[in-house]
Amino acid sequence: MIAAIVLAAGGASRFGSAKQLAELDGVPLLEHAIRAVEAVPAIERIVVVLGARADEIRAGVDFGSAEVVVCEDWDTGQAASLRCGIAAIAADADVVLLTLGDMPRVTPQVIARFADLAVEHGAQTRARGLYDGAPGHPVALGSAYFDAISALEGDVGAREVLKRIGAYPIEVGHLCSGVDVDTPEALDNLRS
Repeated sequence: MIAAIVLAAGGASRFGSAKQLAELDGVPLLEHAIRAVEAVPAIERIVVVLGARADEIRAGVDFGSAEVVVCEDWDTGQAASLRCGIAAIAADADVVLLTLGDMPRVTPQVIARFADLAVEHGAQTRARGLYDGAPGHPVALGSAYFDAISALEGDVGAREVLKRIGAYPIEVGHLCSGVDVDTPEALDNLRS
């Protein structure tokens, strides 16, 4: 089974409010990420990891077919939300696609490219999106690497694991914008 995890647990300190709820094109940022993943038929399960302001975000976002899990120790760093998401899907998934709730312009076509790799490589899948050569999301990881992700600590993402296992780089910058919305100015730039 191919699962997807949308990471949206952070406190958005640089944004100043719950950026998951900030609107772009009349829709909360987080919903853009969820809809992109939902549009890919190969993905059988979607988990959204919340943390800061979880109740507020639950009330303001249509999660569609996605399940919500709350990472209680979200404030210890991104590794906590990764571990939480992996724990939620590990028993069932052969491959997980990781994406971020603050990257609203990642398209279903880009996510489908990674899902195709997951179908082809199964538990050994290891790929990462690049935007003009810079690492980004989505990331596809087979179950062979779930333990390595589950061992992460602190405010680190999967970057070190991806380096260590030699994740296959896939340039997607020509297909969509990989801008993540960390500040109100970044959101204003996407709107214009």
